Amino acid sequence: MSIASHDTPIKPSLWRPLRTPVFRNLLAANVVSDIGAFMQVVGAAWLMLSLRAGPMYVALIQTASALPYVLLALPAGAVGDIVDRRKLILSTETWMLSVALILTIVTISGRITPLLLLLLTFALSSGDAFETPTWRAVLPELVTKEDLPSASALNGIEFNFARAVGPALAGAVIAVWGVGRAFLLNTVSFVGVIVVVARWRRLHRKRTVPVETLSGATIAALRFVRFAPAVRAVILRSGLVMFFASGLLALLPSIARTAKNSPFGYGFLLGGFGLGAVLGAVAMQSMRKRWSTEQMLTASTVLFGVTTMLAGVLRSLPMLGAVMLAGGGAWIVFLSLYNVAILNLSPDWVRARVAGVWMMVFQGAVAGGSATWGALATRVDIHHALLWAGAGTLATVGMGVFVRSPDLAVDVTPWNDWRVPTIAASTTADPEDIGPVLVTVEYDVAPERASDFVKAMHRYGRTRRRDGAYEWGIFRDSENENCYLETFLVHSWAEHVRQHARSIQSDRPLEERVQSCTRGEPKVRHLISAG
Repeated sequence: MSIASHDTPIKPSLWRPLRTPVFRNLLAANVVSDIGAFMQVVGAAWLMLSLRAGPMYVALIQTASALPYVLLALPAGAVGDIVDRRKLILSTETWMLSVALILTIVTISGRITPLLLLLLTFALSSGDAFETPTWRAVLPELVTKEDLPSASALNGIEFNFARAVGPALAGAVIAVWGVGRAFLLNTVSFVGVIVVVARWRRLHRKRTVPVETLSGATIAALRFVRFAPAVRAVILRSGLVMFFASGLLALLPSIARTAKNSPFGYGFLLGGFGLGAVLGAVAMQSMRKRWSTEQMLTASTVLFGVTTMLAGVLRSLPMLGAVMLAGGGAWIVFLSLYNVAILNLSPDWVRARVAGVWMMVFQGAVAGGSATWGALATRVDIHHALLWAGAGTLATVGMGVFVRSPDLAVDVTPWNDWRVPTIAASTTADPEDIGPVLVTVEYDVAPERASDFVKAMHRYGRTRRRDGAYEWGIFRDSENENCYLETFLVHSWAEHVRQHARSIQSDRPLEERVQSCTRGEPKVRHLISAG
């Protein structure tokens, strides 16, 4: 699959999003928080090794970190599209601070065990999993669409600057004061984010459609992804790549211990990975001017596959550090490109949910891949497991042969050309309880355009399903061959009202194509189930 066959030139400066105060403050707060998070990652991995757990348990640390995304990302995305996103972020940050404090106390008191460490890592990651779709959905609210790639890259730089600094700082803290103090610093790091978010005055948008229920919003997200081929293609490719790419980071603590039995070794390699990611994010801005998105994706995936294989061959810590530098650069390129693709292809009404689906698949691949490569390393050895993981990463480049390319220039801003439906004034029931609703649209089709009309309508049917219909069909009148009837069913009147608000600007050419095949205005009817 080619992620973008119709790329538009990207000219904005990398640093321009920093002119927006809210974005700048949130970015600064996240630097501190992410440094603490990476201190926790290094501390957890080294603590697991200190508890004399094997490679399988060490790899399960990453599984425990990734699994909550599989379980929670989808409902978290649904909640993020329904409730106040600022309040949701505050709640999850408070949860993570509380779990980090418990982890600190049990570690310093000497009551930690491998199983308890995994459980608390899972609980800490659960807060992040519930928050991440909302964070991603908020980004387009903070910067313009033109600055979105730069803002995403700056987030990558921030995150990987923390990846470079956090592990090194963790290695020093663990060596001098112990793992418990590293966990304590992570606990304190949440305070800054909470303060900044609490002071953020987010612009509230007035709702023009009924608020969705949690179950309805979740179903709508799955339906949208199912009938949005471009989004589905990005999710499929990124998930497959991450299944194989997860092997390197999952086995990195064991690689570090083989090369140098010290927390400094792991911190050095993870810091090199983070530094490489920072350099890769900076270099990506100039790469965009010369390469297409697909070329950057292919190059970065190949480089990461080679990096993983070299990590399975080399034994020298300095050489491994150089390899991790290259791997970090490759990692941030394909991760940023996938992230921007998901944001560009998702309308605001479903953005957090689509981000949730993506994170569910993405992190599910990380969790499954980490467990797979950890089990393989236990059965064979670490080095052969990395060779297989690297070869698999290289093989994913061939997906372009099977998966069609989406267009990232698609305009997902709202566009509603339908007449707003009305309901009888005597109806007093809750709109959520009125239904199912049958909508029929009668078209008078020009005889010479019948074939084109049917083809266009089948594409249009996918759009109807994407936005709310659970059944759709197109029929021709047996007595009047120029009369065609489109029918679709929606679960409730409230959902049909929402359906009117879900059309996007990129739907306009398809609707114009349908209209070019017809004569006069189509006749629309709304029928409610009689019980």
